[in-house]
Amino acid sequence: MSAIANQERLMGVLLGPHLSEKSTRVGEIANQVVFRVRTDSTKQEVRRAVELLFEVQVEKVRMVNCRGKVKRFGQTTGRRQDWKKAYVTLAEGNDIDFLGAD
Repeated sequence: MSAIANQERLMGVLLGPHLSEKSTRVGEIANQVVFRVRTDSTKQEVRRAVELLFEVQVEKVRMVNCRGKVKRFGQTTGRRQDWKKAYVTLAEGNDIDFLGAD
């Protein structure tokens, strides 16, 4: 794989931050950030993408596959899409601020 194609792949790995009560709590306690990522991404790709986009040092990456829920739409049942999230532990002294507040 060429360097340009690899760089483009890394830019598309992170789909966005996953903001919830649990992600806020782990951010305060364990210096972690939670991202929604592509379902075919790997830990190494997530690590390199975070380091490239946010210019921080990543200590560890943990991945979780989230199953889509079965929901009803009137009388018919449907299913939400499966998705993946990554818990990224940042090195000491590094921080990612999504809100832009100082």
